[in-house]
Amino acid sequence: MRSLFPVTDLTTSTSGGEDPSGPLADREWSLDELADAYAYPTDLPAEGPGSAWLRANMVSTLDGAAQHDGRSQPISCDGDMRIFGTLRALADVVIAGAETVRLEGYRPARAREAFAARRAAAGQGPAPAVAVVTGSLDLDFSLPLFTEPLVPTLVVTGSGAPADRIAAARKAGAEVVIAGEGTRVDPARAVRELADRGLRRQLTEGGPRLLGQFVAAGALDELCLTLSPMLTAGDAQRIAGGPGVVVPERFALASLLEEGGFLFGRYRRRGAR
Repeated sequence: MRSLFPVTDLTTSTSGGEDPSGPLADREWSLDELADAYAYPTDLPAEGPGSAWLRANMVSTLDGAAQHDGRSQPISCDGDMRIFGTLRALADVVIAGAETVRLEGYRPARAREAFAARRAAAGQGPAPAVAVVTGSLDLDFSLPLFTEPLVPTLVVTGSGAPADRIAAARKAGAEVVIAGEGTRVDPARAVRELADRGLRRQLTEGGPRLLGQFVAAGALDELCLTLSPMLTAGDAQRIAGGPGVVVPERFALASLLEEGGFLFGRYRRRGAR
């Protein structure tokens, strides 16, 4: 893995930042190096506006497919999975849509010894919580995600969600978070509700519909995007779906890594920390 763009200075040109031919070039980075490169901002206010930082982690082929045969794994690689694990290990909470939870077979986030000291120093528990965004609560509450988590799984829904499904979620040990009216979840409110529970370092892994909702709501601070050197054609989803925004919002490139033809970009909303 090598750096094509500075990973430590977001405003300096490559010539003034990390040397792409230096000690981090052309080798597998350690997990500590990746964690330093993808660290969350350290100056978030303790509460109120801006107290949460929402980043997304997605993968896309050259022709824009976010999945192959309904799953992201076929277009991923080992480097992508190392970054995936690192981003999870840095987060307070991993946010995913119900469809993604079902298709990808989500399990509870696990504690990883390599990140234990870093999480303890940041005041975090052994593993991030998983928050499932769902209006209908059409979930199998007998799955390990609900029965075996290190920290309780959260179910984020609207105030009009089916009462019997809310009861089933709570019986299974999940924490129900109301973040919208009717069965609709308000993306910006979901971010705030999670932050109010101390879950301020937020990571969403999609799917495309959920990411599209965060984008449309102006709630996304950062996108970590793996560009896979593959072509799939077909009609697979893009990384973000749903209604478009009126005016495209421009993000700034914060860092760019490469390994085996895969590009790992990190983009931050302009004006964000």
